[in-house]
Amino acid sequence: MPKIAEIERTPNPNAMRFVLKEPISQGVTRSYEAPEEAKDDPFATLLFNIPHVISVYYVDRYVTVTQDGAAEWNTLLRQLAPPIREAEPIESLASDDPNVHASEEALNSDDPRLVQINQMLDEQVRPYLLADGGGLKVMGLEENVLRVHYQGACGTCPTATTGTLYAIESMVKRIDPEITIESV
Repeated sequence: MPKIAEIERTPNPNAMRFVLKEPISQGVTRSYEAPEEAKDDPFATLLFNIPHVISVYYVDRYVTVTQDGAAEWNTLLRQLAPPIREAEPIESLASDDPNVHASEEALNSDDPRLVQINQMLDEQVRPYLLADGGGLKVMGLEENVLRVHYQGACGTCPTATTGTLYAIESMVKRIDPEITIESV
């Protein structure tokens, strides 16, 4: 059972990141923005059963929970801690959901720029977003418009759609100066 080493604030005031002493998912990333999405994940379902939880994102030793802004964090943390502490490591997750970092459309694209963009995101962006309790999913590239979707704490964070998005766009322009980014 994972023990909670730390509970950290994220740049998003409605999200907290739990740092565990042992990994819960052995490198596998899971991101859910609604209880229906987590129906086959007992751990995430337990967290969604707690009132005010609107998003669950976890990988390795990190669990990020986002609330709707209507709960006091002190109260909500007392409700979230027991299911996180009691969770068993999730052995049945053999690999990432293939769509966790890129949509089916992006995965099946024959545009070589998407391969470069995803590699750049994996190396230069996603590790930093994970440190803030979130992630980034590439939805697709259509007519030089790269559509991305923020996950976890980044999903409802005001700075994700401003500073971070501009920084990513600047990096992507090194691959193709015509590309613009849209957060969806």
